[in-house]
Amino acid sequence: MLHSMSTTVETASERSAAEINEEIRALWRRAGGTLNTEQREEYQRLVMEWADRASA
Repeated sequence: MLHSMSTTVETASERSAAEINEEIRALWRRAGGTLNTEQREEYQRLVMEWADRASA
């Protein structure tokens, strides 16, 4: 029997814009103001998630 897996990230959808914003700020603090390639990708993902949440 085959089972389908959900590709939805439920945890992320439950976070508020303020929580995502705090994660963005923490990322910048950890990076010391300069993001490497991996951090930049995380930042872009977080900003898109924040914008989605902020417009809801």
